[in-house]
Amino acid sequence: MPITCIAVDDEPLALALLCTFIEQTPFLKLLGRYGSGVEALQGLHELTEPVDVAFLDIQMQELTGLEMARGLSQQASPPRIIFTTAFPQYALEGYKVDALDYLVKPFNYEEFLRAANKARAYAELAHAGAATPPEALPAPEEDYLFLKVEYQLVRVALSDILYIEGLKDYVKVHLKSTPRALLSLMSLRAMEEKLPARRFLRIHRSFIVALDKIEAVRRLTVQIGSETIPVGEQYKEAFQQFLSRWS
Repeated sequence: MPITCIAVDDEPLALALLCTFIEQTPFLKLLGRYGSGVEALQGLHELTEPVDVAFLDIQMQELTGLEMARGLSQQASPPRIIFTTAFPQYALEGYKVDALDYLVKPFNYEEFLRAANKARAYAELAHAGAATPPEALPAPEEDYLFLKVEYQLVRVALSDILYIEGLKDYVKVHLKSTPRALLSLMSLRAMEEKLPARRFLRIHRSFIVALDKIEAVRRLTVQIGSETIPVGEQYKEAFQQFLSRWS
């Protein structure tokens, strides 16, 4: 079953590239391409098929992508939103309107396809659970998060995280891809709430570890690369439950 979509961008070259990516993706069906948010809203009323996904540029004249997304959310069956923009600082605003994903320009086809596959996974989940009340359907799990580092938002793949260290009001995120850790202003508790529990575990008041990066366990320590991380007293029970599943 194809996923129907529209593309909205006031930059002709960006719109053309986006439509090219959509048209070369077998499971996507492009219903309309629009050069402004106002034009898109008018065009939506003329379509004979419902729209599953809207690819929206954020910075547009007359009607921004965020404003359009808020308007679409009032519909009975609103499309899921994937934002495209050259300004990563709008990422958090995008999630306030329940965006499915966020593509930062210039993006390549591989990055586009990752977002499109997320839309397909969501559509398949909704189709499979059509007889289930919508509130009972789990949302697809994000495979990345955005961290505020210095004066910008940095996109971090969950698969790249080795462990997170709490430093008072900051967290230090140690990554597989680079020896330079990212320092972000937030508490370790807030970071813990952002991470999927099946992939990450807090084992100490100062440490959260990626479960798939643990190389060895020695009584009350875990080994990740060259780092030996202790298990705190109040986290022993949760750690033992993890070990019982692992062994």
